[in-house]
Amino acid sequence: MKQRISFGVEHHQQLYPWGSPCALLPFRKSSPPKMITFDELMAAARNLSNLTLVHEIAVNANFCIKNEDFPQNSFAGTVKEIAHKAFWDLLESELNEDPPEYEHAIKLFEEIKEILLSFLTPGANRIQNQICEVLDADLIRQQAEHNAVDIHGLANYIINTMGKLCAPVRDNDIKQLKATDNIVELLRQIFRVLDLMKMDMANYTIQSLRPYLQHNLVDYERAKFQEILEETPSALDLTTEWIKESIEDELSSVSDELSSSPGADSSSKPIISPTLVLNNGYLKLLQWDYRKTFPETLITDEVRLQELREKLNQLKIIACVCLITNNMVGAAIADVPDFADQLKRISLPLLEGMNKKTFDLKEALNAIGVQICSKVNRSLTERGLPTLDADMQSNLIGQISHIVEENNPISSLIDKRIQFFMRSLLALPNFQKCMPAMPGGLSVIQSEMEFVGSQYASIVNFNKRVYGPFYANILRKLLFPEAPVGKAETETPTN
Repeated sequence: MKQRISFGVEHHQQLYPWGSPCALLPFRKSSPPKMITFDELMAAARNLSNLTLVHEIAVNANFCIKNEDFPQNSFAGTVKEIAHKAFWDLLESELNEDPPEYEHAIKLFEEIKEILLSFLTPGANRIQNQICEVLDADLIRQQAEHNAVDIHGLANYIINTMGKLCAPVRDNDIKQLKATDNIVELLRQIFRVLDLMKMDMANYTIQSLRPYLQHNLVDYERAKFQEILEETPSALDLTTEWIKESIEDELSSVSDELSSSPGADSSSKPIISPTLVLNNGYLKLLQWDYRKTFPETLITDEVRLQELREKLNQLKIIACVCLITNNMVGAAIADVPDFADQLKRISLPLLEGMNKKTFDLKEALNAIGVQICSKVNRSLTERGLPTLDADMQSNLIGQISHIVEENNPISSLIDKRIQFFMRSLLALPNFQKCMPAMPGGLSVIQSEMEFVGSQYASIVNFNKRVYGPFYANILRKLLFPEAPVGKAETETPTN
């Protein structure tokens, strides 16, 4: 009989429980790799690119297209500037000839016409016909043959039309265009504003699509990934390794528990829960070495998960600083209200950018220790109490600086409590209604932990809704190698 592993998350992101725990059977040997063509590979890459873009639009309310120039004095920026200057200088020299040469200008008007037409909505026939009549290239060429082109009149018509079609945020740009007299500079600025209008139109389209994408995102992403999997059968290899590592971690944990339990039958097969396997895998992402390639099913959220990991690292340092300070000088600051929050305000600015390669964490921790000693001494002086002696200050600064060292006991303790909180969060049926209790030592960062935890749980729950059928097939393959494994089940089972 086929073993069934299933899980799902309801529309409001509530986790369903897994079925009964399953005994681990030997891993099935991997199939030989299938060769794919370059075209198949490129098709899969395009599908992944589209999937990533749609996911970003749907889940990131701040996603928009921005107009970014090359960095100042960069090679690419210099080349672009030289090429543009040469083009506009040539245009100016042609228009200054006697009689003027209009061919390049006519090509610009043709391009402007196509851009203006692209802004129109279906049914805007009157303005469409007007644009086509006024900016008719053949008519302008006939006028040029008789030296009768009203180039300023054409530019003014374009500006007025742009004013009717642009977003209110561009009104000031339109006013500046109307105040420009030099025709070459005017045409250059017209193209600049048209580029901004195209960006506005793209962002408006993104905003309009977002509710539809959010409503259909689970089905879209699952179907799109199924297409990728059919084109590139190896598209789940990294995900399979990620889940396999999590299974091995759970097996090791269960074995340790059995060996430490008196009377336990060490010959029996360990029982592990698929829920714990998957949740353990998600927890590993918060300590992921981002030099390694990410599991394929989580690529769309890789940047968000990396940002959460970096934020948790910062919060861990703050909790360690507060715990060390409280343990060493707690009696001296016991009567100071909100002293823990003051320590947090000291630490946060000095830990900005701590995840950059150039950041010197030990130096920052030393600076935090110095400032904390100064803060404690100032508080003691204000209350007429003796300040910390030199040895106490040196010891406090030293212990704070040692947080960065590997296997530091305070750092390890706080890290385990953060992991426990996140694990408890994933086990809740609905984290939005009730957060798990905050472990000891983390109260100073409680609000930040709950905020980061909510973002993390939302990412995890949505990922389970999309890729649940794929995970079920992988887990069935690893846990029940004798059972048939087929195409990912497209339904989201409830048990």
